[in-house]
Amino acid sequence: MASFKSCFFFLFLFLIISCIRSYQVSHDGRAITINGERRVLLSGSIHYPRSTAQMWPDLIKKAKEGGLDAIETYVFWNAHEPLRRQYDFSGNLDLTRFLKTIQDEGLYAVLRIGPYVCAEWNYGGFPVWLHNMPGIELRTANQVYMNEMQNFTQLIVDMVKQEKLFASQGGPIILAQIENEYGNVQTSYGDAGKAYVDWCANFARSLDIGVPWIMCQQPDAPQSMINTCNGWYCDDFTPSNPNTPKMWTENWTGWFKNWGGKDPLRTAEDVAFSVARFFQTGGTFQNYYMYHGGTNFGRTSGGPYITTTYDYNAPLDEFGNLAQPKYGHLKELHDVLHSMEKTLTSGNITNSDLGNSVAVTIYALDGQSSCFFSNANETTDATITYQGVQYNVPAWSVSILPDCKTEVYNTAKVNTQTSVMVKKSNDAENEPASLQWSWRPEKVDEAVVLGRGQSSAHELVDQKVANDVSDYMWYMTNVYIGKNDPIWSDNMTLRVNGSGHILHAYVNGQYLGSQWATYGIFNYVFEKQVKLNPGRNHISLLSATIGLQNYGAHFDTVQSGIPGPVEIIGKNGDESVIKDLSSHKWSYKVDLNGINNKLFSGNPKFENGQWFSQDVPINRMMTWYKTTFKAPLGNDPVVVDLQGLGKGHAWINGESIGRYWPSYLAEEEGCSTDLCDYRGKYGPDKCASGCGEPTQRWYHVPRSFLKSDENTLVLFEEFGGNPSLVNFQTVQVGTACGSAYENKTMELSCNGRPITAIRFANFGETEGICGSFDKGSCSSENDVVSIIEKACVGKEKCSVPASESVFGSTNCGNNAKRLIVEAVC
Repeated sequence: MASFKSCFFFLFLFLIISCIRSYQVSHDGRAITINGERRVLLSGSIHYPRSTAQMWPDLIKKAKEGGLDAIETYVFWNAHEPLRRQYDFSGNLDLTRFLKTIQDEGLYAVLRIGPYVCAEWNYGGFPVWLHNMPGIELRTANQVYMNEMQNFTQLIVDMVKQEKLFASQGGPIILAQIENEYGNVQTSYGDAGKAYVDWCANFARSLDIGVPWIMCQQPDAPQSMINTCNGWYCDDFTPSNPNTPKMWTENWTGWFKNWGGKDPLRTAEDVAFSVARFFQTGGTFQNYYMYHGGTNFGRTSGGPYITTTYDYNAPLDEFGNLAQPKYGHLKELHDVLHSMEKTLTSGNITNSDLGNSVAVTIYALDGQSSCFFSNANETTDATITYQGVQYNVPAWSVSILPDCKTEVYNTAKVNTQTSVMVKKSNDAENEPASLQWSWRPEKVDEAVVLGRGQSSAHELVDQKVANDVSDYMWYMTNVYIGKNDPIWSDNMTLRVNGSGHILHAYVNGQYLGSQWATYGIFNYVFEKQVKLNPGRNHISLLSATIGLQNYGAHFDTVQSGIPGPVEIIGKNGDESVIKDLSSHKWSYKVDLNGINNKLFSGNPKFENGQWFSQDVPINRMMTWYKTTFKAPLGNDPVVVDLQGLGKGHAWINGESIGRYWPSYLAEEEGCSTDLCDYRGKYGPDKCASGCGEPTQRWYHVPRSFLKSDENTLVLFEEFGGNPSLVNFQTVQVGTACGSAYENKTMELSCNGRPITAIRFANFGETEGICGSFDKGSCSSENDVVSIIEKACVGKEKCSVPASESVFGSTNCGNNAKRLIVEAVC
């Protein structure tokens, strides 16, 4: 009997522990509830393939320290199933390891399975082999497509269930997403689109994962789904179903970058304003897209024309550094919102419109109240009188008063440092002089001279027919022209209708010319004068894709490669004769010899031929370069400066760090030297910089790609460039500019390195920006520089109260006083 009681006790204890460890996640019209409690949830997107597995713990730890509750990620179908039924979950594609890393840090996860993701990712995350399946239509009520989508989604759900990673199993995943932004394009698919949405919802529900499903940007989402908002501002969003909470799955913290595009900047003040407005207007779940953008390694960038960097101007930069002041300013906001959680999720709401875009919102619960004072006017500050007290609210800002008495946070008042990042030379060796280069030509003769292909057709084919195994595909044909042919003349041209990607043209073994487009342009006409021979002429066209289309209705049908027509045009005076070659017999060859033979791998068995160390050429097309280097000292992030090169691909120790294209300069127009004004709605061109400069000069080299001794860099140079300027650098904080309003505390940090000097310090009014400060109309009576030097120099970080008790009285009157410091790291 005693033994039976003991067994019963342990069984009962086990059941209790099991219940405690699982999470019951549901929702009502106000909030997501976890184990019966309504929650304010702040989340951030971190895409596991855009970093490395070695980076994940640090990124997720910083996200938690930044005040986040959850990490959101897409699942990238084409990365995991590059060939049908051949799966890859290794390395930085180890999804379950990523989710467990989130769990280890004590955070929740939001799993956006899609499996269409957009994300400026190649082909929107779809594997290109889908496109080549007979009878398929993507993202609509098409049985072939739905079978494949169901197979992959089921695979992911089963994998996650097996590892017990849904909250209902005790795991971190509290929400899952099916499809993605389909409502933006649904009308283009007609009734089949609506049928597809309903099928997605029914299929998702059948998976029985025990947590709610979301559909972003889906106004007609079925009742079992939660419709959510994406955009720079979602305060005006209202869920279509009143029984679902107001949720924001993508608050765009900046914007992506395209080749030829400027550097985007969305200010910390504006992001904070958008978040505060969202919670003021009843929101309870908000996710930053991106919190860490990362890098498009390999050939993963989409677009076409999306850069290798996917920094996104996020709170954590491409390399994982804190992007200050955005990171710190949002962290303070998160702390304030969390302190008001019960009131925000369960309190009675009273709104007062005071006119001129000024509003007061009061949340009241059990005798406690919290207030939001918002001023959405773009130019005029507001004074709000509440319970006999006046509060100044700057234009385009929100003040938060957790007790409706004291302003604890204002979105326009930044009380965190600005970090100016710099790139330092490689201390391990004297670069670039120390880099010794060898080279070898890409063997193009098989295509350019001999026209040897792997397949043929009497038509021009979409490059996607090759399942996107490479950027490169040769289109080759022969044309016979006699001197008596009506087209024959001394003035003949080759005309090619291109798809907007890169085209290199060769005729009779000689290079004729190249052409490419700009972001958002999907076709062009290449036309060059050509000298043809009587009789047989060989035409070789090399198409190089720069990421496949990833967004839009029927985006999957946008052609890549050479759609044609391809024509020879003969001109005699005013008369033109056209010979259309499009239906000639074309031979096709996928990839380049060097890539196919893995010259980048460093494995001698793949290297069929010799590398030359003498007479290293420059500005030579289709050339491979190789060098060795020592890893930069320390732990700071590493970049390689590829200034001087044209366009191509780079590998470190066999690992691809992505496409490079430093010769593509950003557009000349649209940048301003004026101080960026955070006020007013953000768009990609607002506050942009970098006009006329290389779109991307530096490329991320993850520390995990490096060896402790000798490392190898291999470049394939497609356009022609000069490798002699290439060098490796580290990224670190060069200048830290502290900022704190009166009665706040100024904090400075050099991210593990000592503060060496104070360039500027003032308590009162200060003009200018970090790097060019000047004292304003009033200052404190004490020597601020001396006080800060004593408190900070020689230390890795320091904190100083912004107070007259520290710096002495000022003659600023009622004007706002700030402590501003510029420190050298």
